[in-house]
Amino acid sequence: MSANFSAFFYLISGILFILALRGLSSPETSRQGNYFGIAGMLIAIIVTFLAAGNFGSGFIYVLFFLLIGGAIGAFIAFKIPMTAMPELVAGFHSLVGLAAVFVAISAFLKPDAFNLGIVGDIKLASLIEMSLGASIGAITFSGSIIAFLKLRGIMSGSPIIFKGQHLINLLLALAIIVLIFFLCKTQSESMFWRIIEISFLLGILLIIPIGGADMPVVISMLNSYSGWAAAGIGFTLENSALIITGALVGSSGAILSYIMCKGMNRSFFNVILGGWGVTDQSKSSKSKEQKPVKSGNADDAAFLMKNASSVIIVPGYGMAVAQAQHALREMVDTLKKNDIKVSYAIHPVAGRMPGHMNVLLAEANVPYDEVFELEEINNDFANCDVAYVIGANDVTNPVAKTDPQSPIYGMPILDVEKSKSVLFVKRSLSPGYAGIDNDLFYRENTMMLFADAKKMTEEITKSFSN
Repeated sequence: MSANFSAFFYLISGILFILALRGLSSPETSRQGNYFGIAGMLIAIIVTFLAAGNFGSGFIYVLFFLLIGGAIGAFIAFKIPMTAMPELVAGFHSLVGLAAVFVAISAFLKPDAFNLGIVGDIKLASLIEMSLGASIGAITFSGSIIAFLKLRGIMSGSPIIFKGQHLINLLLALAIIVLIFFLCKTQSESMFWRIIEISFLLGILLIIPIGGADMPVVISMLNSYSGWAAAGIGFTLENSALIITGALVGSSGAILSYIMCKGMNRSFFNVILGGWGVTDQSKSSKSKEQKPVKSGNADDAAFLMKNASSVIIVPGYGMAVAQAQHALREMVDTLKKNDIKVSYAIHPVAGRMPGHMNVLLAEANVPYDEVFELEEINNDFANCDVAYVIGANDVTNPVAKTDPQSPIYGMPILDVEKSKSVLFVKRSLSPGYAGIDNDLFYRENTMMLFADAKKMTEEITKSFSN
């Protein structure tokens, strides 16, 4: 296959990737966006194989592992529950970073196979590209592993902070830059390995001080890192499809991270630099004295809803854990049959990753025109009769507006407390992912419904129908 022919189809692939991102920006077009992405990737893979022009034994090995990897990915995609989607995304980001590291190692050890020169005499531009690709890939890999462990609950979601942490991160980053400079001068193999080792360590140290409340931003940030790592390796391999794809993923991930930081009143650079300026939660947590709460049951909740003219549903991670989205849709259909206006309020960081709640609601065939983002619906709570909070903890916590020492202080929240009545479905009074108590539990207009979210929602529907 000629170079011009490959370039043309790589361009088509890139256009399809752009259309995929455009489609994924809205729930209504997300399925179509996925189809565009799949088509673009198929074209890129086929063209890459044809451009290689070598169908010997090596091709068989590549095809074999491609099929094995594809089968594993398909199996995971079919089996993974929606509650585990955030850690799955983090895990996949780690694999992208590791792949970039492996390609960079191959290019450094066997540069002649990539037309980059010979060992000890690699092209300067290629050496810089592979060094940056390996470094960013290593940071992405280790950082994504830490994010996976935090999201999975294997590691604490609270920030892990120690004295001099940011100074150490700065020194490690400078060390990587210095090593890349001397690597370009000496092409020493030991320096190349040191770059990768330090980058692995830096990835760990950048993510451990970031708390659970900021984890959705971390996911999109690591997505950006994985894209830039792929783009760097794309330059090394002189593969335009990899460059285009990596640049798209890197830039879109960075833009999403910035938008989310702005929506959470977080500093974009604070998060990128590993929670610079983060508040120690142990200092900000107030003593948890026993406060009175008003609890109720399904009949109480059904009575309040029967006499309401408007209800706003606020879904959160608790809904995902209980897989309550279908039961919720059934309850809402019952409410609408009784001429009760129902809307869904989605916080930008509800759940554990961007768009988590939107995907769950779409799975239950919730109409898109009933789902509103924070800035679109927040003013409606003051005129709302009942707010039904189903597992959304940190994003409804009023201390974000009142306690400067809180780790979520300044983060825009859903103004649920302004509703006439708040029904809060939760298993217990345990804190949310940010590790702090929710002041909304103890408000006069709040009724706690202590139960599994799916079971409680189903019981409310039954009580409402009686």
